[in-house]
Amino acid sequence: MNYEYKQQFRHALVEWFNKEKRDLPWRQTTEPYHIWVSEVMLQQTRVDTVIPYYNRFIERFPTAETLAYAPEQELLKMWEGLGYYSRARNLQAGVREVVETYNSVVPDNRADISKLKGVGPYTAGAILSIAYGKPEHAVDGNVMRVLSRVLHIKEDIALQKTRKVFEEAVDFLIDPENASSFNQGLMELGALICTPTSPKCLLCPVREYCIAFEAGDAAELPVKTKKVKMKELNYDVIVIENNEGSYLLERRPEKGLLADMWQFPMLERGKENITEKYGVEIGEQKLILQFKHVFSHLTWHIDSYYTVATAILSENREWFTKEQIANLPMPVPMLKIWSKMDV
Repeated sequence: MNYEYKQQFRHALVEWFNKEKRDLPWRQTTEPYHIWVSEVMLQQTRVDTVIPYYNRFIERFPTAETLAYAPEQELLKMWEGLGYYSRARNLQAGVREVVETYNSVVPDNRADISKLKGVGPYTAGAILSIAYGKPEHAVDGNVMRVLSRVLHIKEDIALQKTRKVFEEAVDFLIDPENASSFNQGLMELGALICTPTSPKCLLCPVREYCIAFEAGDAAELPVKTKKVKMKELNYDVIVIENNEGSYLLERRPEKGLLADMWQFPMLERGKENITEKYGVEIGEQKLILQFKHVFSHLTWHIDSYYTVATAILSENREWFTKEQIANLPMPVPMLKIWSKMDV
């Protein structure tokens, strides 16, 4: 792509984005902290899902200072249902660094912003270009898909080393005068037009610069190797009520999947015993719900039951009322079970 074509590509993309962009709440601001929150929430999560979470989050934590020292359980409750909870913890840790090290001002250069907890190359570039107008690359899956087709790049995007190829491509193409609209335009194009399957090439504002469109193989790109086989786990989740109308819950470990979230007693099917693990004896169990919950790397197959505790053998357990449960951060599978309870 020569200089003239590059200029025309930039103009076509930026003009299309400024005319057709979706009206999203984080596009009403250039506040770096707000852009940061939106980008973290949007990781592996659909835009429509994020909108109400973002609005509630910014209303509760409007500034970096308000988030930096908020209780973690309150933060997790605000994040409840979004999943990938380490994102929330890393965001808070990074924001706290900004408050303490940078006087609450998000750094405006890649070297410093990349030092912050949870800020990778994409998030850094998104904040720098959208909030500060810096011509910095922000390469996500949408961008790799668009550019693999426009430039006919056939490297495997599942490989970490391939990201460098696309970062260099963005650095070459980016419009230094309209860095925000350019980067958001690539993302928007990938989300709305240059989709994973059945790309809408005839509606694409840059199709005349797209090598894959000319070659007729846009649907075959990008090249991506398949993920490793997903791990399957089977669990029984038991909602146990005592004679005072309270329910037994446990807090997950501080590290790992769904860290620090609250859950009902959870037993790996056929391998664990409710009395041995939780110190309670229970009566007859009533089926609540059977379902599966899919994570990025594993699937939980859950059978959930309601029962009453007939004997409590261990006092070192935590029982909560319905009102208290409403304020505890719980993962989606537990919320799904609790919503089916007639309480």
